[in-house]
Amino acid sequence: NTFGIRSFLGVFAITMLALGIEGSANKIAVGVVRDDGTILSNPRKTYITPAGTGFLPRETALHHQDCPAFARDHFFVTYRGISPKELDCLCYTKGPGMGGPLVVGAVVTRMLSQLWHKPIVGVNHCVAHIEMGRVVTGAVDPVVLYVSGGNTQVIAFSEGRYRIFGETIDIAVGNCLDRFARELELSNDPAPGYNIEQLAKKGSKYVEFPYTVKGMDVSFSGILSHAETAVREMLAKEECTPADLCYSFQETIFAMLVEITERAMAHCGSRDVLIVGGVGCNLRLQVGVLGAGPAVLLLCCNLRLQVGVLGAGPAVLLLCCNLRLQVGVLGAGPALLLLCCNLRLQ
Repeated sequence: NTFGIRSFLGVFAITMLALGIEGSANKIAVGVVRDDGTILSNPRKTYITPAGTGFLPRETALHHQDCPAFARDHFFVTYRGISPKELDCLCYTKGPGMGGPLVVGAVVTRMLSQLWHKPIVGVNHCVAHIEMGRVVTGAVDPVVLYVSGGNTQVIAFSEGRYRIFGETIDIAVGNCLDRFARELELSNDPAPGYNIEQLAKKGSKYVEFPYTVKGMDVSFSGILSHAETAVREMLAKEECTPADLCYSFQETIFAMLVEITERAMAHCGSRDVLIVGGVGCNLRLQVGVLGAGPAVLLLCCNLRLQVGVLGAGPAVLLLCCNLRLQVGVLGAGPALLLLCCNLRLQ
């Protein structure tokens, strides 16, 4: 029976380790994760550009090309208790993301695979955000608000698969925040969205921005265009301060996200909300989601998980179950049973 098999596994303390390389955007990271979700290593390095500018694929890829040296200096020096022989697989972000930076991660992973004779597992970046969030928070079946620089989606697991209940119809919320910060010439260190959040705390005057929710979808292009105009005109006339604009901009776009998340919760009959992605680290967004109802259980993945562990964690699950499934469909427990039973499951 299942209990007997799990007890058998416990006696031999079977543990699998995966090393993941994440480089889909301006961060390069090398993470090591155990099959029970324990994060053993999570060093990362961010490509930071001057204020008022963004990051381009070519320059970002050049920044990531020191990934082998980064892995050597941070992983092998800091975590000397783990040797390459103990790793069960090497993982990399297969996509989605920026082409140039993604290629760097893939090439480095293939190089290490040949040197260490380890199998390679490609990981879907979006699914990894959700699955690592579930592992870290212990969420079972939450409504997921996935908000990052390249994605804005409300997702839930329904009828045997992940389904998108709402999303942006143009640009992602993270990209919207980044471009607004660029207009204000805010620093990109440590991140534009973080600096907007801090400056918004000093704002006191609400400036009205376009509020665009279409059914379960949101649109950010209109509010961004309006904001870019408002920055130039209102600041020139001294009608408001940059802090007021950050406060008003943030309140408006987060209200839009909370509205569609609340609708998805009502549809699924769920009170659990899991926020993943870089924008999910914003405390104001978290407070806004909590305000959706007194029974809401907010599960925030406040770790900077858009890093190496995104590559390593879900891939451990995929390697264990040995199935041609989308990353992270099976949990670590059942996956180990499949490995020991050696079932040829389709």
